[in-house]
Amino acid sequence: MVQQERAIRTRRVVLEAAAQVFAEHGYVAATVADILKTAGVTKGALYFHFDSKEALAKGILELQTERPLPPQETRLQEVVDTAMTVAHRLPLDAVLRAGARLSADPAGRQYYGTAWASWIQVLTDLLTEAQKRGEVLPHVEPREIAELIVSAFNGVQLYSQLEHDLADVERRASFLLNHIMPSIAAPAVLLRLDMAPDRGARVFDEATHMAVTVA
Repeated sequence: MVQQERAIRTRRVVLEAAAQVFAEHGYVAATVADILKTAGVTKGALYFHFDSKEALAKGILELQTERPLPPQETRLQEVVDTAMTVAHRLPLDAVLRAGARLSADPAGRQYYGTAWASWIQVLTDLLTEAQKRGEVLPHVEPREIAELIVSAFNGVQLYSQLEHDLADVERRASFLLNHIMPSIAAPAVLLRLDMAPDRGARVFDEATHMAVTVA
């Protein structure tokens, strides 16, 4: 059991180190040597868990949607919370930043894939449930809206990163959602949606507290 826990911790350390390197240098320029130096582990420990740089990239992408969020009164609020918590975490979380950069890298994504499909599925599921509950307007196609939100959010975060080092990404994500939601939300639901720039920070704090309490 102790060895298993140690292996799990080592795997996470390696992934977080790889995320830092990928987020800073991109997939092509990143080297296993850089990742080993950042992680502070032996080559044998790294290759025990990941047999290639490609496997490391895939491992990072698998972590993108792992953090559960607190349930809300409406599924549409959970759609908002998903986007806003990612916006809040991006400047703080190298794993998310690496996922964003890897997903948008045309030179590397042909080898390891992209996180966009996972995010689209998360939002599609929420929007489908919102539709069943009458939270969205009749014309809404859940997958189309999910793809719109993911693609638009990617543009917002990329612009914020390149122009302001992500300092204003929460404000820009809030601005985006305040324009999208009126076109899809039922009026009564729209009035109750919290899309403030600090929404992600508040939900993230609640999710962190929830995780600590469960542990």
